[in-house]
Amino acid sequence: MSRNPRVYSAMALAAALAVTSAAAPALAEPAATGTPSAYIVTLAGQPLATYGGGVDGLAATKPGKGKKVDTVSAGAKRYREHLTKRQDETARSVGATAQRHNSVASNSFVAELTPAQALKLHRTGGVVSVVQDTLRKALDDRNSSDFLGLSGDKGIWASLGGTAKAGKGIVVGVIDTGVWPENPSFAGPALGTEAPTAADPYRPYRQGTATVMKKADGSTFTGLCETGTEFTADLCNQKLVSARYFGKAWLKDNDPAATGEYASPRDRGGHGSHTAGTAAGNHAVPATANGIDFGQISGVAPGAAVSVYKALWEGPDGGTGYTSDIIEAIDQAVADGVDVINYSVGGSTESSTDDPVQLAFLAAADAGIFVATAGGNSGPDASTLDNTAPWTTTVAASTVAPYLADVRLGDGSTFRGASTTVSAPFGPNPLATSVSVKNAAASDSDAQICAEGSLDPAKAAGKVIYCVRGVTPRVDKSAEVKRAGGVGMVLGNPSDQDTGADVHAVPTVHINTPDTEKVLAYAATPGATVTLLPASSTEGAEYPQVASFSSRGPSLSNNGDLIKPDIAAPGVSILAAVAPPGNQGKDFDFYSGTSMATPHIAGLAALYLGTDPLLSPAAVKSAMMTTAYDTKTPDLFAQGSGHVDPARMLKPGLVYDAAAQDWYGYLEGLGVKTGTGAAPVATSDLNYPSIAVGALFGSRTVTRKVTALTPGVYHAAVDLPGIKTKVKPSTLVFKKAGETKEFTVSMEMTRQTGGDAIVGSLTWQGKNTAVRSPVMVTPLSAKAPAEVKGAGSNGSLTFDVTPGVSKFPVKTYGPVSADPVPGTVNPSDIWGKEVSVVVPEGAKAVSFKLIPGDPETEVGAILGYTEGGAQQGLAWVTSWEDYRAVLANPRPGKYTLFVLTFGSAETPFSTQINVVGADSGSGALTVTPDKPKVTPGTAFPLTATWSGQPDRTATGYIEYPNEAGTIVTIN
Repeated sequence: MSRNPRVYSAMALAAALAVTSAAAPALAEPAATGTPSAYIVTLAGQPLATYGGGVDGLAATKPGKGKKVDTVSAGAKRYREHLTKRQDETARSVGATAQRHNSVASNSFVAELTPAQALKLHRTGGVVSVVQDTLRKALDDRNSSDFLGLSGDKGIWASLGGTAKAGKGIVVGVIDTGVWPENPSFAGPALGTEAPTAADPYRPYRQGTATVMKKADGSTFTGLCETGTEFTADLCNQKLVSARYFGKAWLKDNDPAATGEYASPRDRGGHGSHTAGTAAGNHAVPATANGIDFGQISGVAPGAAVSVYKALWEGPDGGTGYTSDIIEAIDQAVADGVDVINYSVGGSTESSTDDPVQLAFLAAADAGIFVATAGGNSGPDASTLDNTAPWTTTVAASTVAPYLADVRLGDGSTFRGASTTVSAPFGPNPLATSVSVKNAAASDSDAQICAEGSLDPAKAAGKVIYCVRGVTPRVDKSAEVKRAGGVGMVLGNPSDQDTGADVHAVPTVHINTPDTEKVLAYAATPGATVTLLPASSTEGAEYPQVASFSSRGPSLSNNGDLIKPDIAAPGVSILAAVAPPGNQGKDFDFYSGTSMATPHIAGLAALYLGTDPLLSPAAVKSAMMTTAYDTKTPDLFAQGSGHVDPARMLKPGLVYDAAAQDWYGYLEGLGVKTGTGAAPVATSDLNYPSIAVGALFGSRTVTRKVTALTPGVYHAAVDLPGIKTKVKPSTLVFKKAGETKEFTVSMEMTRQTGGDAIVGSLTWQGKNTAVRSPVMVTPLSAKAPAEVKGAGSNGSLTFDVTPGVSKFPVKTYGPVSADPVPGTVNPSDIWGKEVSVVVPEGAKAVSFKLIPGDPETEVGAILGYTEGGAQQGLAWVTSWEDYRAVLANPRPGKYTLFVLTFGSAETPFSTQINVVGADSGSGALTVTPDKPKVTPGTAFPLTATWSGQPDRTATGYIEYPNEAGTIVTIN
């Protein structure tokens, strides 16, 4: 459980496709013709933070227990030079230049590459991943600290000795959009030059231009208050101990003045200030907005110090940052010696296992740093999570007691919604639809959403305006109402969505469907009036619930064998510090998102480490997960282990610990060659505080280890309906703290087992302690090859299939054999030649094949999928992958092969894309038997037969129950 780091090695390419393809490349919008794009290339050598030795003449640089990374010693400089030299050599091997180097948490470099150069590096030994430098986006009781039980005479802060000691000696690093240092949440005494005394050992001080702070774990934090636009060194203090900015990639493509941004750590949009203030802002800060007094607020760990790493920048789409800038920020945070990293950044699709940000976080966790990551705001659809690596804590957003108000119409009907701006009865006032008071030059669609300049002051003055949610920010709508002389607003959702308690420019109530239709219809009647009333109670409001926007599992990269998210925390209508320029002059505002939930977990980790600073990140995560409770949305793919419970978190009894070798084994189990010598570990067997088996067939036994923080006797109780289970041993006896014991959980399907996912729990019950782990298993209908291959115009092949269910119909589709399409590609085609296909809904399989036309010149391709107007990389298609990629049950949509040449002249090629659709049945592919009589768990031979196939590749699909199947490739 020590935070002492272990050996780290960057990872080799991971399998991303079920059959033939290696790790997926990252694609952005194609660059202009002839212009290379920036790529991040990660190499298979250990970075400085985790290098344990092994290179002749270069001593280990990983820190010892309770020590930070030494980046300035002679040995560290020699090893960094070794890494940099290797990075430069790798770039030069394809005719490129390494422009930026990372070596502390990530062994990677940034270079401008053509896609052909990227393909060559993908095929170069010692290269882990080649990922295009893409933009990443900051994710967008009523007081969350009260709701979590932190405040009060019997709260967590009091039990830790008061707010000043809650997180004392801990540094929380925040990678985000910067900080507004003048906000009182970050106020603190000035930094002096005298070293701290024994009475106040964790007081930070200046040493030259650096900020130095001894930490609770015995190591030393060394930061810097980096100067820049409207940011001077004296803005840092004993609370805000360090502030840096990272924007080489962003600033190269953007003019800060055009967006009002600051080329400094200063925050413009407010996201970074909000997350930093939530995690570790000062205690009892008076918070007012638009003249409304919301009382006092506090960060979760008010005694902790804050170190800011600005790597996201304000633009038209909010806070965004390039991967290369984010990696540099992580690199620096590890070098500085933070204890916790908050990363409220994510996407609507899951990061791959070779994603350089996730690998950098592995190094950070290995160095003893707790990393809290946002799950994403793309819910409630399934499999929309991001940041699902097991070495980070993935956070879902939950609700707290809402701010409510009522909309009372002139006809007497009343509707309840969210509001922070109705503190007293307001009205009655005339009520009008926004379209009825629109500017003559404005379109109905603009007026409907109260877009800027769309309302006519002559018509809107003195009225409450009904505006529709969407397109423009919610607070901008009320600003438009105020500009036009309106006195209030009713904001209506056009579909079932969450409601937000924003601080609006005029008194506002935000309502949801089906109430919106009724209010809108009434507002269109002559003489309509409305009164806005503060709600007398929160009666009927169920909380905590997982917010509808919070991204859901299952994690696709983990094949259902790891439950993500890990935990839920408050993330709806959270009041915290913001930056006035991006928030209509406000110093504080309500934000919602998993971005807001994540710093609650980061702050709680700081509290825990303040009491036990050498506890490992995995042990802290385990303590949170096994003491959580169910939300009102008890779906494991929504809430993970449940809602964090700070009081119980500090006394978990047992913890599921893990370290570098566990994570390397996990990666090896996924097919990633780490070069560490770690034995492969099935994801289900990773020592994790939850248990998941994504494909239970027959029986399965998983192994776990628990370490006692509180010695005693613990008895196992498992609840998994429809599954025969056994825990062995079922009783664990710990005589002292620190003891570790191993146990197994066996799960066996019965005749009563259905085909749907089964949810349950395993609880170790001790004296006054319950250590609870959620369990999820998904019964598998069949065990069969993912792909089988045959040859000939007519032919057959036989393979074994083992059924998991008693009714086992088998259906065939295809085969399909499209005509190859010839083409040529020139080295000057920077993004190659595009060959696209639209895969329809319900397709069973698709095969992409690249056929070189010149045996003397090699070609290659990148397979991409178009999502939201951008390209998502799926696979490399080169000679290493047998020039093909095959997908079973593909997502519908547009797929594109970007074909490139490695030669120096025009190169011929052909492509063949076989799409096996749902209407491809009753073809020349048949199976015997097609309605077999089976016994679950007993294999039987299945024969596939085809006829009349052309002398080129054909693709078919054999489907079993519950969408399982086998791809058939002929010729």
